[in-house]
Amino acid sequence: MIKKGIRREIVLHYFLVVFMALLLVEVIFLLAVRTYYYDSVYTYIAKHISFADDYYQKYRLNDDTAKLTEIISYFELTGTELQLLNPSGQVLISSNNFQTDMTIRTSDVTQALAGDTSRWVGKQQGTGQIIMAVSHVLNNGPDNQYVLRYVTSLEKINDKLLNLTLIAIMIGAAVLATVLAFSIGLANSIVKPINNIRAVSAQMAKGRFDVRIKGNYKYELGELASTLNYMAQEIVRSNQIKDDFISSISHELRTPLTSIKGWSETLNSGGYDPDETKIGMQIITKETDRLIGLVEEILDFSKLQQNEMKLVMGIVSLRELLQEIMLNLWAKAEKKRVQIKLETEVKPMIYGDANRLKQVFLNLVDNAVKFSHENGTILLSFEMEEKFVTVVVRDFGIGISEEHIKRVKDRFFQVNPLNGGTGLGLAITQQLVELHHGTMEMESELGQGTTVKVKLPLPEGKIPVADGVAAGGEGPDEPLALDPA
Repeated sequence: MIKKGIRREIVLHYFLVVFMALLLVEVIFLLAVRTYYYDSVYTYIAKHISFADDYYQKYRLNDDTAKLTEIISYFELTGTELQLLNPSGQVLISSNNFQTDMTIRTSDVTQALAGDTSRWVGKQQGTGQIIMAVSHVLNNGPDNQYVLRYVTSLEKINDKLLNLTLIAIMIGAAVLATVLAFSIGLANSIVKPINNIRAVSAQMAKGRFDVRIKGNYKYELGELASTLNYMAQEIVRSNQIKDDFISSISHELRTPLTSIKGWSETLNSGGYDPDETKIGMQIITKETDRLIGLVEEILDFSKLQQNEMKLVMGIVSLRELLQEIMLNLWAKAEKKRVQIKLETEVKPMIYGDANRLKQVFLNLVDNAVKFSHENGTILLSFEMEEKFVTVVVRDFGIGISEEHIKRVKDRFFQVNPLNGGTGLGLAITQQLVELHHGTMEMESELGQGTTVKVKLPLPEGKIPVADGVAAGGEGPDEPLALDPA
């Protein structure tokens, strides 16, 4: 007995469908064979009656027994008993020479008296045999009406039908056994992978994400196995990223806290000169700002993840925004002798949150400075379209490998954890751009540099500004460059 489950349901349903179909076919087949045999017997007798009736119309039957015996001898048919009945159903004479006073009231006699050649199948009185009786009226004048009734046994035909039925049952049983075997095999081919997937999923649920579903499964089961394997892989990767983030953020937080604590203790100990105090306070201020930046970055990411980031929308001049960013990063760029150039004459205006957009481009330009070579160059430009403006930030620094470029915008991911940071910068940047209904694309080649393109929608219609320049319009400004050299 198959235990409860999908396997039993599949086998049971498949078996029942085939069984019902096979039963229907066999019943129809056996009924058709039975009908064929019975109709053949009836047709044979009916044809004989028709020929005999046409030939003997010249006779005028009466109650003369010798004459009836002579007629019986001409009407009789091999393999049948011929009975001659009067209209009341009484047997006048029979071809088996037995005298009888039996009166027959079967439906074949009744219908024959109504003018039809008819048959009746049933059990014969006295013997209990299954017989077929075919009756037909012979009319020889208005007062001379008799019924010819042929009676034949159906035992041999029924025996053949029984043999056919047994053969059909054996064939059906063999087919059902084969179907059962195939259905069990089919059920196993489905249930075994499901059981395997279930077992592995149970281990994953207990935290064992190193296990994988093995086997080359097809169709939906294969897709399910691949999805679960991918899920486990992503969970492992996310856990690793989380662990790396915790390690990285712990280090990032420890460093400024150590400096703040160290200088605080130094200043509290006394015996210091004003210059040393000034240096210590500057370091404390700098490290405090660094801590604030880390905390704000984490808070921004949390807000974005929970869809709680609120934008303060307004008219933003992208050119002025980039100029402000260049000034903010001038000191950092000067240390590496990196030149930042804004090579554009257009002055696009968009509708957005100025502070968040500044955060976006400040992060992108800051990364460009960080990963540029000394004496390098960073190019900022605009690409105008009918309904969009694309801000391009291009550096010629160390670049990013093809393996890392696909993951560089993932949260907590860092190409080189030793560079510091939380690994959230580009993830936050990507989400802020999407909040402005824009897109961000990155192209990079290791050793050749990186190009970042931020595509933002232009507002519909013209936007009045102080100098009369409309949204997306162009002005005669000269290219701007910050060259620390």
